[in-house]
Amino acid sequence: MKVLSAVAWPYTNGPRHIGHVAGFGVPSDVFSRYMRMAGHDVLMVSGTDEHGTPILVLADQEGVSVQEVVDKYNAIIAQDLVDLGLSYDLFTRTTTRNHYAVVQEMFRTIHANGYLVEQTTTSAISPSTGRTLPDRYLEGTCPICGFTEARGDQCDNCGNQLDPSDLINPRSKINGETPQFIETQHFFLDLPALADALQEWLAAVDERGDWRPGVINFAKNIANDMKPRAMTRDIDWGIPVPLPGWEGKRLYVWFDAVIGYLSASIEWARRLGDPERWREWWNDPQAVSYYFQGKDNITFHAQIWPAELLGYAGAGAKGGTPGEYGVLDLPTQVVASEFMTMEGKQFSTSRGHVIYVQDVVARYGPDPLRYFISAAGPETADADFTWAEFVQRNNSELVAGWGNLVNRTATMINKSFGQIPAPGELEPVDKELLSEISEGFGTVGELIERHRQKAALAEAMRLVRLTNAYVSETEPFKLKSDDQRERLATILHTLAQSVSDLNTMLAPFLPHAANRVAQVLGASEEFMPMPRLERVEDLDDASRSYPVITGAYDGTPRWASVPVVVGTPIGKPAPVFTKLDPSVVEEEIARLSQAK
Repeated sequence: MKVLSAVAWPYTNGPRHIGHVAGFGVPSDVFSRYMRMAGHDVLMVSGTDEHGTPILVLADQEGVSVQEVVDKYNAIIAQDLVDLGLSYDLFTRTTTRNHYAVVQEMFRTIHANGYLVEQTTTSAISPSTGRTLPDRYLEGTCPICGFTEARGDQCDNCGNQLDPSDLINPRSKINGETPQFIETQHFFLDLPALADALQEWLAAVDERGDWRPGVINFAKNIANDMKPRAMTRDIDWGIPVPLPGWEGKRLYVWFDAVIGYLSASIEWARRLGDPERWREWWNDPQAVSYYFQGKDNITFHAQIWPAELLGYAGAGAKGGTPGEYGVLDLPTQVVASEFMTMEGKQFSTSRGHVIYVQDVVARYGPDPLRYFISAAGPETADADFTWAEFVQRNNSELVAGWGNLVNRTATMINKSFGQIPAPGELEPVDKELLSEISEGFGTVGELIERHRQKAALAEAMRLVRLTNAYVSETEPFKLKSDDQRERLATILHTLAQSVSDLNTMLAPFLPHAANRVAQVLGASEEFMPMPRLERVEDLDDASRSYPVITGAYDGTPRWASVPVVVGTPIGKPAPVFTKLDPSVVEEEIARLSQAK
């Protein structure tokens, strides 16, 4: 099966903090790695989102050009994500000439089909700079529910879409000033003309019943009141509107950003030397696509992007003809996570209440962070990251649970045989353990496929505890006489098989650790393929180059029990995980206080 993993595009306004990757990063990678292991043909794409007024504001603040600021944070973010082990087939950016061309083709066709209409509207302008204020940089009171921190595009309290001029007492989030509203011409996506097609798609999704309840309910709610949505902006940074007379305007960043899933797929195919290969994931009704992001992006993935796809296909009330890309598949599922807070408060870069991915990975490695997000992240409800729980889960679950099982198994094999021994006749206790773990592949795999990763990891760790209990029950460390040697070999072979299978089961969550465990069990080659950073030349502009994340994942192990090889040498193991001193909690909280 062709599986598109469409991962939210991080905005180039700074390094990624752990709240970001809890929503789009780790969940998408766990899913993609598992689906590859299950034998599916996965295409995992994303990149940095680099347009819009916030980038102009940031460039001013840092005293550099706009291109310099996006180049800087594109490189930082790509490094963050590769260090975390996110296995993109292509992680690119929205300032490539390829992306520009794809976005403009989408615009031209949607416009030709009649779903982009001109309207006179009011635009919010900063009195001090004369620049357009993006919707999300405006804040005020919601006219519907009275929430005092509603944004210019939607109210997060009641979920209704808004226009900036709807806000009561609007103010700029940049400097607090009251915006000036002026009349201007813009293109609007004619959502009412696409409403029936969108409703039909959502009804089919709802009947299928595989979306998270919060996501489908939100999507149905916003679909009940669809108004035309502005898709162009008065701004000088972004993708030009490809029509005569519109040279001074740019496409709305959210019009172009969601098209990135398609443009990244096309760029991947072009770089592969097979320019039409992307169609296998986009033009085949049997292909499936999963869009990973935080809940604040549901509107754009469950309404705006599907509307663009339907408009491009000519599938709305006005009819129309598909463009050169053909009829493009609608999302199979929008996998939106809730929000993660830290120590009971929202992440805030400006107030210093933040912990960046690069800092966690540098101090503690990627495994504890990936494990925490998978075990306690904001899957279907908001979750809080605390340093106390981070240390506790690392020490009691990774180190004392899984790491201890790997270490004691390898140590006993090394000491008693020096290699994986041949088993004798299995006793019921051996068969029971192996059977439980074998069944775990089906249970854990199904949970991951249904985006219930917390339950999947909990089940895998239950099997780790079961295997540790098997060691306590069989007591191989007491079997020292010659007449007990066959029984010792049988237990240790059973343990080697169990640890190998559990390592496979945990590999989507902990790919870095999976490679170390495989080495402990005698592997000489990489077990889980890892992503790499590569600097590439822009396909359509030889003067430009940029870093991408890519990788060769053909060697991904299969999702199944693979018999361990008798006679494989097992050396004295090194610890797979590092125990953290409890003082880490106070040190990290002190860092937070100092950053404010």
